[in-house]
Amino acid sequence: MSAPPTASGGSARRELGAFLRSRRDRLTPKDVGLPEAPGRRTPGLRRAEVAELAGISVSWYTWLEQGRVRTSEQVLRAVSRVLRLDAAETAHVLSFVEESGPPADAPTWVSRNLLSLVQAMTPHPAVVLDPHWDLLAWNTGYAALLTDPARLHPKQRNLLWLVFRWPPARALLADWEPEARALLGQFRSRAARRPNDPRFAELIGELLSDGDAARWYERRETAGFQPSVRRFRHPAVGELRLRYVKLAAVDEPGHHFLAYLPDDRDSEDALHRLQALG
Repeated sequence: MSAPPTASGGSARRELGAFLRSRRDRLTPKDVGLPEAPGRRTPGLRRAEVAELAGISVSWYTWLEQGRVRTSEQVLRAVSRVLRLDAAETAHVLSFVEESGPPADAPTWVSRNLLSLVQAMTPHPAVVLDPHWDLLAWNTGYAALLTDPARLHPKQRNLLWLVFRWPPARALLADWEPEARALLGQFRSRAARRPNDPRFAELIGELLSDGDAARWYERRETAGFQPSVRRFRHPAVGELRLRYVKLAAVDEPGHHFLAYLPDDRDSEDALHRLQALG
């Protein structure tokens, strides 16, 4: 086997290779229409089988799993198809297509216009997140529904920290496990593209101290954002059904605006009662 091309970005490529290997291991020849040879000992598919079905050389696919080469969207789509990846997993793989320059860092400030929008949403909970899902701004509706982030240590003002490390979250979120797994999958996809980012590393270390998060993270589960209705069981006002809305801030790259909108009249009334209690 000749030596592969060299390029930078090795940490992200190794993460991609590990993800592809984990998905290759879960398939059998039968899953992809190949005959099952008697006495086969290799778990999952062989690299050669994936390469043949994807129309690339075995050497190139081997280097891809080893994180030694950059590759094109076309190749990654072909490999995703062979590995039977779902839409979220395919999007995760395609996020590793390397651009000409490093991604820009998001600003640490929030503009006056975005702050005004957050406050105008009251009593509907609203918050602004940075690329690490750290909370940069919030309104009193958000503080009343969950907890006031101002009372937390700055390192704890993070959406994933609240879901996994803030004790009341498991009772407050009626469907905590599926919600938590989906959020962790989305976060994993983001963090995988910035393997040398110290804030991502810090958050992952904190999350892995939680048994559920550690188990799910090890499985390399990924997920894409899906608009949904979240059910809350609030100790003060009872059950709320809130639609989770996420918008990108075009004039503040990397920032996202999140809002919880009532799905029914009872939930609308409950939000007003929460605001009055605050």
